[in-house]
Amino acid sequence: MKGLLYPTRLLRRGGLLVGIMFLLGFFGLGTVSTHSALADANTSYVRVIHASPFVGTADVFVDGKAFLNSFQFASVTDYAALPSGNHKVQIALVGKGIGASALTKTLPVETGKAYTVAAIGATPQTLDLQVFVDNNKVSANQARVRVYHLIPDAGQIDATIGEDNTVKNMAYRDGSSYIDMDTGPCEFKVTVPLVNQTLAVPKTLAPNTITSVFAVGMVKGNPKAQLVTATTPGIPGLPQTGAVPVLPDAATPDAPLLQLTMVLLLAIGFGVIRHGWRHA
Repeated sequence: MKGLLYPTRLLRRGGLLVGIMFLLGFFGLGTVSTHSALADANTSYVRVIHASPFVGTADVFVDGKAFLNSFQFASVTDYAALPSGNHKVQIALVGKGIGASALTKTLPVETGKAYTVAAIGATPQTLDLQVFVDNNKVSANQARVRVYHLIPDAGQIDATIGEDNTVKNMAYRDGSSYIDMDTGPCEFKVTVPLVNQTLAVPKTLAPNTITSVFAVGMVKGNPKAQLVTATTPGIPGLPQTGAVPVLPDAATPDAPLLQLTMVLLLAIGFGVIRHGWRHA
């Protein structure tokens, strides 16, 4: 009879160990997921576009430290993590150093938000930073598009996204609302009624992405007006930044506790099986 009970006991105790391992895995993953979500909610992101015809190639400093070197006109950075609070931003002609900054401005950054910061202005007097708050939430398997009017001498413009979406009478320094789009080939057009000029650029919209269309340059001077696009991934259904920044490993502070829990649970599980073998 004892021999018949041994397999049953072993199976029960083996099942207990499997259950312990499952809880261990669930606990570990839950800890990482929870802290990653908290880290994302408490992290701010900033990207920068150089849209100032006056500055040319520039160096950008944040809080007294170099942030971007040899930043060329019409360039767009990826998102970078930035602590919340007020940050001192300075822009200088390339190689001139922070002491020769043409623009010094305080940039307030709120927790959990994403920003596009445009360096704008065609003269020393109009040099400025235009800040846009981003919302890169995207519907699953869809794409989103936003247009930014950064041409200082264009007056109002009209933007066309694909065949069916038009944004009328955009003023300088405006950003359009986000437009939901089907994926696939798409053409962006910006018309400048003031000079009867149309700018166009083709783009293939990928699923779960946010495409920004920046109208930059000058219609009556140099550098010439052009459309610049930048695409970042969005996270379906979540109000994330959609940015590429890699979050720090927020589970690290709890690693010792998690490791101790793993050792204890494994010891309990193997102790149960060993006890079963000795008394079978």
